Amino acid sequence: MERYAWKAILLPGMKAEYKRRHDEIWPEMVELLKSAGIKNYTIWNVGDELFGYYECEHGRAYAAKMQAESPVVAKWNEYMKDVMIMPLDPDTGAQPKLEQMFFLE
Repeated sequence: MERYAWKAILLPGMKAEYKRRHDEIWPEMVELLKSAGIKNYTIWNVGDELFGYYECEHGRAYAAKMQAESPVVAKWNEYMKDVMIMPLDPDTGAQPKLEQMFFLE
């Protein structure tokens, strides 16, 4: 199973709101992530930084394609713009992929 990690920046004073929105994640967003084969999705926070990790049951390319083509993801990204900054890769339109430096299974 392929793994994927991303990072972003919380806007000042928006940590509680970011958490609230994820505690109330839209059912259609959860459905899309599951249909994209995304599992074990976890987001961590330290200071103003966010770090996300998930596993791609059908591969990263499939998960990225499903998300890129989804109006639900586009709506979610718009909804989150006032609480965080996530620079997108200009070539793919997705979060820049972090380079894996170590893995222990």
